[in-house]
Amino acid sequence: MKRLLIIAAAVALAGGIIHSCLKSDAMTVSSPDGNINVGFHVSPEGEIYYTVASRGATVLDSSRLAIDARECRLGYNAAVKNVSRSSVDEQWTTVWGEESTIRNNYNEMRVELCENDSIGVEYAIVFRVFDDGVGFRYEIPSQAAIDSITIMDERTEFALAEDAVAWSIPWDHEYYEHIYEPSIASRLDTVCTPVTMKMTDSLYLSIHEAALTDYASMNLHPCGGTCLKTYLTPWSSGEKVFTAAPMKSPWRTVIVASAAADLITSRMMLNLNDECALDDVSWIEPGRYIGIWWGMHRRNYTWEAGPDHGATTENTKRYIDFAAANGYSGVLVEGWNRGWDGDWSANGHLFSFTEAYPDFDIEEVCRYAAGKGVRLIGHHETGGAATNYENQLDSAFALYRRLGVNSVKTGYVNKLLDGRELHGSQYGVRHYRKVIETAARYGIMIDNHEPVMPTGLQRTYPNLMTQEGVRGQEYNGWSPDGGNPPEHTVTLPFTRGLAGPMDYTPGIFNFENKAVPGTRPQNTLAKELALSVVLYSPLQMSADMIENYENQPAFEFLTQCPVDWERTLVPEAKIGEYVTIARKERGGDRWFIGAITGCNAHEHCLKLDFLDDGADYVARVFADAGDADYRTNPMAMEIYDVPVDRHKILPLRMAPGGGAAVLISKR
Repeated sequence: MKRLLIIAAAVALAGGIIHSCLKSDAMTVSSPDGNINVGFHVSPEGEIYYTVASRGATVLDSSRLAIDARECRLGYNAAVKNVSRSSVDEQWTTVWGEESTIRNNYNEMRVELCENDSIGVEYAIVFRVFDDGVGFRYEIPSQAAIDSITIMDERTEFALAEDAVAWSIPWDHEYYEHIYEPSIASRLDTVCTPVTMKMTDSLYLSIHEAALTDYASMNLHPCGGTCLKTYLTPWSSGEKVFTAAPMKSPWRTVIVASAAADLITSRMMLNLNDECALDDVSWIEPGRYIGIWWGMHRRNYTWEAGPDHGATTENTKRYIDFAAANGYSGVLVEGWNRGWDGDWSANGHLFSFTEAYPDFDIEEVCRYAAGKGVRLIGHHETGGAATNYENQLDSAFALYRRLGVNSVKTGYVNKLLDGRELHGSQYGVRHYRKVIETAARYGIMIDNHEPVMPTGLQRTYPNLMTQEGVRGQEYNGWSPDGGNPPEHTVTLPFTRGLAGPMDYTPGIFNFENKAVPGTRPQNTLAKELALSVVLYSPLQMSADMIENYENQPAFEFLTQCPVDWERTLVPEAKIGEYVTIARKERGGDRWFIGAITGCNAHEHCLKLDFLDDGADYVARVFADAGDADYRTNPMAMEIYDVPVDRHKILPLRMAPGGGAAVLISKR
């Protein structure tokens, strides 16, 4: 990542110790535009609190900050030692992303404290206030008073100034694969973040975390009224975090937006992560691929070897030929390696990541793919056996590097890692980080399924391309509830999508399901196309079996749609009802628009004022036909061209459960 501009100024307040009697108005910090204000204060009892206001209105009332550790307690008998401030305004260039450059502009306040108890631990609370929200974290420096730290509870609170509509999912649902449903914030149970809330028509919040490193993932638990308290994912033994000084917690983040659309364009989480740790990123290549995958979910193929095995040399070559003919960069092959037989979900130690089934010649497949200008995309399902995987990481990645495989989809289909620890625990966080760092040494990109919820680590390790952690397309193949409801995908951009790229795998063209009748994508074909734009992922699979793409005019949009962007705009949005996203391709002049709706029909008059002035364009529109409906006529589509320029308005009509996909090119 290259810094283009850095303007930084630090102003320390009066030297020496500033005790907790310091006036509260002296411990405030505002966003660069002055709209968001954060206050910090210490109660007469020594407890520490923060507040957040937006445009003069309170967003978070006095909210507690504290950590309970076996060795010490922070935020119970605190005294302020020093307060300092600094400002940063810089531009940094992304390796890949929804924008090519991102502005990092914030004002920081660092409050240094010590506990007035027998131990006297020194620590700091650091606030960074952006125009689009607030990030804060705990820091414990090296000191004689304490070394090892065992955190039993983090008492960070988010005391909402008023009740709100909140979209969330349960914290303990496997792999975060759940429907985000609206509820009243004061009635929430324990939920994982991001938690997105609408307080008023002009005030939206989303609470999450950034830079999760060697710590437990954050969840939220009600603690009375409209107050939510942090609940860290525990170890099986009950502890939350094992650490030592110096220590920095993840950033606790609150996006503050005046419109739902502004939630999607916030880049605060990325800005709170460390800069790129890789010296060479030339091998990192975003791309669209196909895969031997959907056929398993539809029971045409099996993962394990046998008469219906999907991952055969012959079948893979067929997919490689199709990829080469249609401009796809790779072919995912699941079920190629030994270990899929038997109850592997409970016996992940059976998986080998270097031994192929007899009917899959990995050497020949990779040679054949290279000759076609296509790469094999590796697959490592671990069955949750993290230690077994770690023991094979070097040999598995070395094999792939030798064969020219530079991306791997990993999987952890088991509620517990190694039969005992939760994915979002510190144990899981450490494991996923080890895989990412090891993969980087071998020049391999990672698509992580069944992950810990993303927190922006892709800025530091851009080989972490995308992750699942979402109820994705696969549920449209076998879920007994019939598949994902239409409102699911118009909620994801405001919830799970705020955590980072998600591997939802859109692009199903054949809705017939003989294996599980009645289960299918609960949307129209036009919406399936639009999802490729709306649901961001720099590695994205067109999920259907290749025979379902043949002789389909709509397939043109998928073959043309990039996965790496110069600029992203959100012309309209209403959580759970509709969203339109416009993206400009990186390194080119074309724009791609995805517009989708929930179960109700919707019309949008799209202003094209983002196009270049004085230039003429043609918009190729893939839209729902007049009689389209996700329930009765999902395949009905119209494809037409319209001459446009930046002064035109493009009408987009979406059927119930429908959408529109648009490719705009210069003439």
